[in-house]
Amino acid sequence: MNTGTEIKQGIREHLGQFSLHVLLVFATGLTIGSERTVVPVLGEEVLGVESFLVIGSFVVSFGIVKSILNLYAGKWGEEYGRKPVLVAGWATALPLPLVLIFAPSWGWITVGNILLGINQALTWSMAINAKIDLAGPEQRGLAVGIDESFGYTGVAVGAWITGVVAGQWSLRPEPFYFLAIVVVLAFLVSIFLIKETVQYAQAEGDDDHHDANLPFDEVVKRATYGDKTLFAAAQAGHIENFVDTLFWIAVPLYLVSQGLGIAAVGVVVGVHSAMYFLQIATGGLADRIGRRPPVVWGMFLAGVGVLGMVLVEGYLAWAVLAALSGLGMALLYPNLMTVPSDAAHPTWRSAGMGVYRMWRDSGYAVGAILIGLSMEFVNPEAAFYMTALLMFASGAVVYVWMEETHPDFGTHEPPAPVAESPTRAVSED
Repeated sequence: MNTGTEIKQGIREHLGQFSLHVLLVFATGLTIGSERTVVPVLGEEVLGVESFLVIGSFVVSFGIVKSILNLYAGKWGEEYGRKPVLVAGWATALPLPLVLIFAPSWGWITVGNILLGINQALTWSMAINAKIDLAGPEQRGLAVGIDESFGYTGVAVGAWITGVVAGQWSLRPEPFYFLAIVVVLAFLVSIFLIKETVQYAQAEGDDDHHDANLPFDEVVKRATYGDKTLFAAAQAGHIENFVDTLFWIAVPLYLVSQGLGIAAVGVVVGVHSAMYFLQIATGGLADRIGRRPPVVWGMFLAGVGVLGMVLVEGYLAWAVLAALSGLGMALLYPNLMTVPSDAAHPTWRSAGMGVYRMWRDSGYAVGAILIGLSMEFVNPEAAFYMTALLMFASGAVVYVWMEETHPDFGTHEPPAPVAESPTRAVSED
C-alpha cells in the first residue's frame, strides 16, 4: 500500500484532473438534461402517446438500468479502476442521439433510455468517486457538492438549450444535434485526458482495520439494512428521486396543459435544476456543520416546493416554487451521498456508494410508475401531492434514525465485527 508521503490528496493539488472530472460531470448532466424538456412533449405531440403511464415508461427503463448499473459500477471501479468504467459509460451514449432523432415509435425512446441509464450510471458514479479519491477526507463534502452542482447545472443548461431550440425550430431532430456534440466530446476527453485515481483511495485506508475489505455481499447488506444510518440515507435517496422524476415527467406535461409554451416550460424545469449549482455551497457547509442538518432541511423544503407547484398559478409563481424545490434538493442531494462515503472504509467505499446510488436511482423507476398511475387514474395534481407527502415522511425517518457521519465530529460508528467462530472476539477494543 502507498504511503501518505508518496500520494497526496487535495483539490488544489490535483486541480487539473479534478477540473476535467468537473467538465465531464457537466457533460453527463447535459446529456440527461437534453431529454428533460423535449422528450415527454415529443411523445405526446409527435409520437401520439396519450397515456401518462406509457410516457413514464421511458423513465422506468432508465431508472431500472441506472440503479442496477450503479451497484456494479462501484464494484467495477474497485476492481478495474475508475477510468475504464468512465470510458465505457461514454461509449454507451454514442448511439443515443441517433435513437432519439430517428425513433419511429415510443418503444424506441424507451429502449434508447436504457443506453442513457447505462451512461449515467457509469459516468456519474466514476465522476463522483474520482473526485472523492482526489480530494481526500477533509474536502469530501466540498468534492461531492462540486460534482453534483456542476452535474445538475448541466441538467439545467441541457433542458434550457433544447427547450429553446425546440421552440425555435422543432421537437426533433434539431435539439439532439446538440446532444451528439456533447457525447462525442466527452468520450474523447475521457479517453485521452483522464488519469486513473483509484490509487488515492487505496492509499487512504488501513487494511488491518476490522471494517476493511468487506466482501461485496456484505457491503450490500451493510449499506441497505445493516446500519440504521445508511438505511435512512438509502430510503431518503430513493424518495427524493421522485422529485427529480416529477420534473422530468409531470411538470412539463402539467405546465403545457396549463397553457405555458414549450420554451417557458424549459425555463421552469431549468430553474429547478439550476438551483443544484448551490451544492458547491451546501457540500462545503456540511464539511463545517455536518451532513445531517442539511439533509433534514432539504427533505422538507423540497416537499414544500413540490406541493406549492399545484397551489399557485402563473409563470413567475411556478418558477419560484421550482426554485424552492431545487434549493431543497441542493441541500439534501450531495450530503446524502456523502453519508455512505463517510461511513464506508476506503477499501469498499466505491462499492458502498454504488449500493446507495442503486437504491437512490431505483427511485426513478418506482417514482415514474407511481407518478404515471397518479396522473393516469386520478389527475396530474395528484402526482404532486403524493410526491410531497412521501418527502415529508422520508424526512421524518432521516430525522429519527440518521446519525451524524462527519469524520471529525460525527456520532456514527460502524457495526462491530461479527464472530465467525467461537474463538473470534466479537466486541471492539
